[in-house]
Amino acid sequence: MEIRIGIANTGRELSFETNEPADAVKKAVATALDGGATHLTLADAKGNSYIVPTAGLAYIELGSEESRRVGFVA
Repeated sequence: MEIRIGIANTGRELSFETNEPADAVKKAVATALDGGATHLTLADAKGNSYIVPTAGLAYIELGSEESRRVGFVA
């Protein structure tokens, strides 16, 4: 699943693929925001970790959980 995170006062967005289901990501974001956490930590499909300050979150876009198809479709 692709995740795109917009950060306030930044011209670029953070975009990466993760193996986590959408519900788990939504729950992690909601827990961080509701609990007053200062940052949110997410991991991508390659094992890299991303730490994003919750005060700077502009938006979080969760893509579909379908894998991308490669090749020609008839």
